[in-house]
Amino acid sequence: MIARRSILALLAGTAIAAPMGRGSRAAPASQLRVGYQKGEPILVAAKQNRSLETVLNPLGISVEWLPFPFGPPLLEAMRVGSIDIGAVGDTPPIFAQAAHADLVYLSAIVPGTSAIILPPGSILQTLVDLKGKKLAFGKGSAAQNLAIAALEKAGLTYADIEPIYLAPADAAAAFEHGSIDAWAIWDPYFAIYEQKPGVRVLALSQDIVPQNSFVLASRAYASANPQVIAQAVTAFDKTASWSAEHRAEVAKLVADGTGVPLDATSRAINRNPLALRKIDDEVIRTQQQVADRFRALGLIPEPIKVSDQVWHAPSGS
Repeated sequence: MIARRSILALLAGTAIAAPMGRGSRAAPASQLRVGYQKGEPILVAAKQNRSLETVLNPLGISVEWLPFPFGPPLLEAMRVGSIDIGAVGDTPPIFAQAAHADLVYLSAIVPGTSAIILPPGSILQTLVDLKGKKLAFGKGSAAQNLAIAALEKAGLTYADIEPIYLAPADAAAAFEHGSIDAWAIWDPYFAIYEQKPGVRVLALSQDIVPQNSFVLASRAYASANPQVIAQAVTAFDKTASWSAEHRAEVAKLVADGTGVPLDATSRAINRNPLALRKIDDEVIRTQQQVADRFRALGLIPEPIKVSDQVWHAPSGS
């Protein structure tokens, strides 16, 4: 059961977002609160290397790092004012924007690998075989977009499957017990399971749909502290470049932080581009397709425009 324990370790100690009320507060200008996922290598490396502290502490700005299990709770924390900046996959910002969260896209993270995997004994061979099956993924996560795009590629609809909404640890348990037919999941969870006896890959994310992850911020914080945000974006970009040149070191950092075995973590890191890119027209177009996909299925209540949420660095940054 090493994999199950690894996933529980990966989710352990994660922050819980409390709804904003009288006890909630916005971060002062002297602080930057960063939400991160323990399996996201660039932010993990930035935390370990004190990349933000190096540039912000001399300006009198402290940095607080808060861990989250996956994207949706991280952006909910941002929505209610508990964190100021963080990184998630492509789908959580769509649901956040649809819920009128005033967040802004800062940078795109070239994504690692996700996949739809099959438990031992499965007889499924192609995406078409998902019809009528139980497909698990985190609701509002990038895996949900992957699942829906996979159905589109196969000529199926959302109604053709039984969606099973499970956070990664619960999905792992269901996968191990054979109570789901397939699981859409990202690294390093995918890396934990891909080499287990009998597990097969039905499809890899790069064969289904273009995806990005993103660094986002609260618009209120970004508007009030544009130079801090600009410094943070630059620091993350430099950390990504450092990470790509120090993959073994990054793999150990992620493995130590998550409890995921080093061999699985290394596979995930070695196939991850570990790169950031600007929010250009192509990134906006791809992300708008995600929004339109969810709107067409009625999974968000109204159309949204991704370009409305793009942050522009102040001149001279």
